[in-house]
This record gives sequence, C-alpha cells and structure tokens, in this order.
Amino acid sequence: MALQPDLLIDRRRLKRRLALWRGLAVLLLLAGALAWTLPRLGGGFGREHVVRLPVEGFISDDRKLVEAIDKAGKNAAVKALIVSIDSPGGSVGGGETLHAALTRLRESKPVVAVMRGTAASAGYMTAVAAERIFARESTVTGSIGVLLQTPDASDLLSRLGVRVDTIASGPLKDQPSPFRPLTPEGRAALQGVIADMYEQFVAKVVAGRGLPEDKVRAVADGRVLTGRQALAAGLVDAIGGEREARAWLAAEKQIPEDLPVQELRPRGTAERLVGAAWGGLVKTVVSEWLGVDGLGLLWQPPR
Repeated sequence: MALQPDLLIDRRRLKRRLALWRGLAVLLLLAGALAWTLPRLGGGFGREHVVRLPVEGFISDDRKLVEAIDKAGKNAAVKALIVSIDSPGGSVGGGETLHAALTRLRESKPVVAVMRGTAASAGYMTAVAAERIFARESTVTGSIGVLLQTPDASDLLSRLGVRVDTIASGPLKDQPSPFRPLTPEGRAALQGVIADMYEQFVAKVVAGRGLPEDKVRAVADGRVLTGRQALAAGLVDAIGGEREARAWLAAEKQIPEDLPVQELRPRGTAERLVGAAWGGLVKTVVSEWLGVDGLGLLWQPPR
C-alpha cells in the first residue's frame, strides 16, 4: 500500500532532524576530545607553556630541529625550554649546530638542561648552552674531546688479492682511506683538524660554564664522569631532574611550576622511528666515521 504524501514528508523531516542531532553529537564529542587533549599537549592555541626538547641517541645535523628551536624562540607563549638529554654524543657538526641554536634561544628565554642516563661528548656540548645544568648522581657525562676513527682494510684486501688504485689531486686527498694506512703527513694533517675542533669544544665549555680554562682542560682529556664527579668539577650546577629544573625556573625566573609542558618534536612518530633505524645506521657507519666531514664527538664505552 502506497504511503500518503503527508506521511512521507513527516518521515523526511524526522530523518533530517536525526541527522542534525547526530552531527551535533559528533561535534560535541570532538570538542570534548580536543578540550581534553590540548592541555596535555602543552596549552595549545597560544596558552603559556614550557617546552621540553628531548635530545636522545646520536646527535646529527638536523635542520628541522634547528628550525623548530628558532620558532620556539619567537613564540611568546613559550616561557622556557628544558633540554632533556640522553645521548652518548654525535657528530661535530651536529653538536655545534644544536649548541648554536640553543644559545640563540637563551638570548630571549631561559634554557635549562636536564641530563638523564648519558650526556657525554656532543651531549655535554649541548648541555653547556643552557643557563643551568642538572644531572643525576649516576649520569655519565663529560667525554670532552673529538674522535676520528677510520678502518684500515689494506692487509685484508692484500690477502684476498685485491688491490685498489687511487688517483688523487694531492697526497692528502685520500687521507684517511680504508684502502691504505695513514701516511705520517696524513696523520699530522688530521691531528691538526682534531686539535682545532678540540679547542672549539673547550672554548664552548669555558664560555658556557664560566670556568677558568685550565680547570676545564684538567678534565677535558676525554674522560667520562658521573653526575657527582661533574658537580665537583663544576661541569654541572646541581643534582636533580626535571622536577628540580622546574623549581629553579619558578624561583629564579618566576615561571610557575604548574605551567603545562609541551614536547618539541619536529618529526612525526613514524618518521622518527624510520629515521632512527635507517638514517642512524647509514649515517653513523658511512658518513660519520669514514670521512673527515663526519668527525665524531662520541663517548664509546670500554670494551
């Protein structure tokens, strides 16, 4: 039996009303989720907050990270930055670039470093850009120095009957090379590069910590120290973690301890995982250690 026209019209009106209410319910649900999430992401929409910068693993030259730090420096809602470090070091270029970015930020906002398990070599270089450094008693830090390692596979290749001919524009162009031992001239030239970069590292520590140069050089022989030893040597300011860093910011910089914290991660989760697994392997093994451009500021545990 066919439905009457009035009944059809009423049904259509009811469907439209139901669709409207469903749409409003979805919007309310999204609004509630947004209201719950934003405070946990650090305030959102211009609310004042503190930024936490995780520095973990191998420190390489990261353009996106530097841009994110510079952007945070221009953001009026960012009241301070906490650098949370758990890194054995990285490349010279990576440590220098991160140190420079944090030094620029420090001109406009308080920067505090919190050392976690390890903050050695380029990890420590990163920390000295901060106004205040906190470390755990058991933190492994220090390792102030520069390292260049290059394999020499010439004996192995010789046993395999493989000979590599090199045509270079000068006697030092192929130094170092995995295909032949370092020449005395090549070793002297590379030692000069290492020495100059070492002097740059020492200068950053002297400037950042406000210590006499001779006191810095006394512990700048590549040794690692615990957080307690670093405190005694003047390389850190206090024993503590993020809680103590927030208390210091409140007492010295009048930044409330209850301000929300937002992590500064310029990359998405998937990109970070893939980058850490692939980029870290390739860049560390190939770029960082087989060429002069990849000189390392890296603490290596004893074998």
